[in-house]
Amino acid sequence: MSDEGCGFPAPGLHSFLFQPMFTIGGYEIHKVMLLALLTSGLVVAFFWAAFGNPKVVPGKLQMVGEAGYDFVRRGIVYETLGKREGEKYVPLMVSLFFFIWIMNIWSVIPLAQFPVSSIIAYPIVLAIIVYVLWMSLTFKRHGFVGGFKNITGYDKSLGPVLPLVVVIEFFSNVIVRPFTHAVRLFANMFAGHLMLVMFTVASWYLLNSYMIPAAGVSFVMTMAMIAFELFVQAVQAYVFVLLACSYVQGALAEHH
Repeated sequence: MSDEGCGFPAPGLHSFLFQPMFTIGGYEIHKVMLLALLTSGLVVAFFWAAFGNPKVVPGKLQMVGEAGYDFVRRGIVYETLGKREGEKYVPLMVSLFFFIWIMNIWSVIPLAQFPVSSIIAYPIVLAIIVYVLWMSLTFKRHGFVGGFKNITGYDKSLGPVLPLVVVIEFFSNVIVRPFTHAVRLFANMFAGHLMLVMFTVASWYLLNSYMIPAAGVSFVMTMAMIAFELFVQAVQAYVFVLLACSYVQGALAEHH
């Protein structure tokens, strides 16, 4: 141990900062931006290939596409909104699910090895899309007065506590809801990537320090974290879309 420490390159915020890869038309293209663009391209290309020329007897690609589409449609949208109300929102929810899932999966893909969702700007934009949809549906369905009641939980039967409830519900729904919707996805991907980097760097560091048994333990933990992250990545896409559907359901529900 020297005065400068053990020399272990501990991960931190610098693990989420990247230098521009190249410049196009005066715009700097970063690794995260490129991964986000690739995500969009992959999602569009996959579903185009799967359903561009659908057949009555589906091929393998179409079967996979149908399974993924049906999982979101039946397992999330129909369960939350019902078939009649939910059908029109299926394309949006399917797009959100697979876009978020692929953004997350980059974390365990060699060379990429970074979850786009761990940069909070991307979850924020997706949360804003859901927020705008929720607010517009609320006031379109109920009008201004009815929409305000829907958002604030206005109910005369609450009596003296009604003003307090209105303030709390308004703050919770209008300000806290979109914030937590974005942060839930961001925080899980941020923490997961930090843990993966920690164990990966530790494995290499310990191996170079000739601490073979400790390096082996760290490597096993890295593999375990990768398996766990694969599960979390899918769960976070599911939770984000599930919450989006629940917000839409709340906007469409009749206020009592």
